[in-house]
Amino acid sequence: MLGSTHGTFTTGFRARVVACGEEPHAAVHSVTVEATEECALDVSGRPLHMPVPELDRFFRPESVAVIGASDAEGRPNTGITRQLIGWAERVGARLYPVHPTRESVFGLPCSPSVGQLPEQVDLAVLLVGDPLPVIEELAQAKVRFAVAFASGFAETGEEGAAAQARLAEAVERSGLRLLGPNTNLNAFERFRDDLDGPAIALVTQSGHQGRPLFTLQELGVRLSHWAPTGNEADLETADFISYFSQRPEVGAIACYVEGLKDGRSFLLAADRAARAGVPVVAVKVGRTETGARTAASHTGKLTGADQVVDAAMRQFGVIRVDGLDELQDTATLLARARPPRAEGVVVYSISGGTGAHFADLATGAGLSLPTLSDAKQRELHTWIPEYLNVANPVDNGGHPVGDWRGRKIIDAILADPAVGVLICPITGPFPPMSDKLAQDLVDAAETTDKLVCVVWGSPVGTEEAYRTTLLGSSRVATFRTFGNCVTAVKAYLDHHRFTEAYRSPFDEAPRTPSPSFRKAQALIRPGRQLSEHAAKQLLRAYGIRVPREQLVTSAAASVRAAGLVGYPVVMKASGDRLAHKTELGLVKVGLTSASQVRDAYRELTDIARYEGIELDGILVCQMVERGVEMMVGVTRDALFGPTVTVGLGGVLVEVLHDAAVRVPPFGEDQARSMLAELRGRALLEGVRGGPPVDVDALVEVVLRVQRMALELGDDLTELDINPLMVLGRGQGAVALDALAVCR
Repeated sequence: MLGSTHGTFTTGFRARVVACGEEPHAAVHSVTVEATEECALDVSGRPLHMPVPELDRFFRPESVAVIGASDAEGRPNTGITRQLIGWAERVGARLYPVHPTRESVFGLPCSPSVGQLPEQVDLAVLLVGDPLPVIEELAQAKVRFAVAFASGFAETGEEGAAAQARLAEAVERSGLRLLGPNTNLNAFERFRDDLDGPAIALVTQSGHQGRPLFTLQELGVRLSHWAPTGNEADLETADFISYFSQRPEVGAIACYVEGLKDGRSFLLAADRAARAGVPVVAVKVGRTETGARTAASHTGKLTGADQVVDAAMRQFGVIRVDGLDELQDTATLLARARPPRAEGVVVYSISGGTGAHFADLATGAGLSLPTLSDAKQRELHTWIPEYLNVANPVDNGGHPVGDWRGRKIIDAILADPAVGVLICPITGPFPPMSDKLAQDLVDAAETTDKLVCVVWGSPVGTEEAYRTTLLGSSRVATFRTFGNCVTAVKAYLDHHRFTEAYRSPFDEAPRTPSPSFRKAQALIRPGRQLSEHAAKQLLRAYGIRVPREQLVTSAAASVRAAGLVGYPVVMKASGDRLAHKTELGLVKVGLTSASQVRDAYRELTDIARYEGIELDGILVCQMVERGVEMMVGVTRDALFGPTVTVGLGGVLVEVLHDAAVRVPPFGEDQARSMLAELRGRALLEGVRGGPPVDVDALVEVVLRVQRMALELGDDLTELDINPLMVLGRGQGAVALDALAVCR
C-alpha cells in the first residue's frame, strides 16, 4: 500500500507504473512513487485518480513490427499482414515484418527478431499462437505497445485463465502495454477521413458487436477510434474511456461491455469523462442470469451484480442502453447535438394520432412536454386551422407543410424560450409534402442552436428525403423508430443536466480516518458476526442514534433496566449467531410492567436454550413506534467493493425489494437521489394524513454508513440496519436493530 508520503504500489491497479510520470521500462516489479495528487489514495487505500494512458502511439504509431508476418497464400497470417501493411501506410507508420526464417514479406525486408530491427518500434502485433515467450523480448527492445490476437485464454475456462494470469504478470514486469489477448483487427480498420464534426470513439469487448456502429460512417457519422479490448489482460475498457474523454475530436464514447475487469478503474474513468463533459453510452450485458453466464464464458471476467453495475453507471453519468440500435442512435445524438437551451420538448406532426402516440411515449419516459402559451398558440393558428390542437403536441393537419407556411410554423415553435427540443415524427413518405417538410426541418435546424429531431418511419429507407435531405444534415438528428428517439432525447437532456451539476466525489473522498474509526476498530471481531448489542455500539461510534437500551443477564436486572429505559420496552435476545430473531420468537414488544418484563426474560432465555443458541444477554430497549421504517446497509460487491443500500425497511424490504444502491464515495446529492428512486418514497413525504418524516436525518445516516464502509473496508463485509425508524421532521432517525458481519 502507498504510505502517506512514499511507498510502493503492490495492488492490481495497472496505472501504478505511470501514475506519477514514471516511464515504463523492462523488468518493472514494483515502483516506488511519491504520493502526488495523481497518486492520492482514499481512506481505504484505493486510488482517487486514474492517469490517462498515453495511447497516441498505439493508434498513431511511427513504427510497427508484425511478429509472425507471412505472405504465403492460404495462411491466416497472410491476410492479417496484408491488412496491417495497408493500415500502416494510411497512418504514416514504418512497418517491419518479423519472422525467423523469412528474408522478406510482401517485398519488405524481414528481421528474424524484434531485437534486430533497425529502430525501436512503438507497436508490435503478435501473430503467434502463444504470446507469452515474446513478451520478454519486446521488453528488452523497449516496445511500447503490443497486440495479441491469440485465443485460448480466460474465455476457455480455468486452464486458460491461469495462462492469461501468467501473460498478465509477464506484461506487468515488462512495462509495455498489451491489447488482448483474444482480440482482433478492429483497431486497424479503415476510418473515413471525409466526415466532419465531433466523432464517436468505440470500445467493444466483442468485435462483431461493434460492427453496426462502425457502419454508421455510411450514414455520415464520424468515427475516430475503435478499441477491441478482448480479454483485457492489461489494457481495459476503462483505459480507453479515460483516453478518449481527453481527445478533442471525440464527442461521445460508445461501449459494448461484457464484463468489467475492475470496478474502481471503470468508475475513475467514468469520472474523468464526466469532468470533461464527454458522454459515455454503454450496452452492458448481464442483466439476466443467463446473460451473465454467457458473458463470463465469453470473456472470462466477472460480470458483477447487475443492480450494482446499473447504479454505479448512473452515479457517474454513464448512459446505459439495452440494444446496439439504441447505442448507435444515442451515441450519435450525444456526439453531435449542442447543449440544450431549455428542457421543454414539442412534438410536431401532420397527424393528431401520430402526435398523441409520440407524446404518450415521451411523457411516459419522463420528458417534459410543456403546454405552449396562449400567445404562442394564437401565433401558430395564423398558419394552422383553428380546429386543430397546437398546445403540444402541435397538429398542423398536413396541408401547411406543402408551402411557405411550414417553415413559419417550425421557426415559431423553435423561437419559444421554453422549447429546447423539436421532434417531428414522419410516419411514412408522402411526396412532395414529406420532401418539403424534411427540407424545412433541415433548413430550420441550420439557423437554430436548439435540437431538431426527425423520426423517419418508412421501413424502406431509400427515399430521397431520408437518404439525402435528412442524413445529409449534421444538425438534424434522424431516427427510424419512436422508441430510439425517445431514449436518445431523454439521455441527451439527462446527460447535460448531470454534467452541469457534476462534482467529482473523488475530490471530496476522505483520505484520513475519522476519530470514529479508532472507536470502531476496537469493536471489530474478525471472522464473526456481531451481536445486535455490539453492532449498535459500532453504529454509535459513527454517531448513528440507537434507542436507550441495556444488556442484562438476569430477570431482576431486566426489571431494573426497564425502569431506567422507561416503559413500554422491547426485549430481544442478543448473540453473535442471531440474524433473524423474530422468526424464532426471540423478540417481545410493548411490555408495560415488571411482571411482563420478568416473564419475557424467562421465555426468551428458554427459547434460546431449546434452540441451542448461545446468548450474550437480553437487550431491554426503548420502544420507538411512530415513524417510517427504513433500512440502510452495506454489502461488498465483487467488482466495486463496498456498496451502500437504502430502502423500505421492516418486512417490506423482503417483500417489495424497493431499494437503491450507490458505490462510495458519494455526496449528499447522491444520497438524496437514492431516496428519489424508491417506489415508496411517498411514505417519507407523509401519506393518508400522516406527517412528513425527517429526510435530512435519513440522509445523514446514509452518509455516516458510507463513511463506515469506506474506513472499515474489508473488515466489514456486511451491515444491515433494519429497521431504521425515521421520525417526524426535525426528530431524527433511530436504528432499532442492526446486524454486522466482520471479515
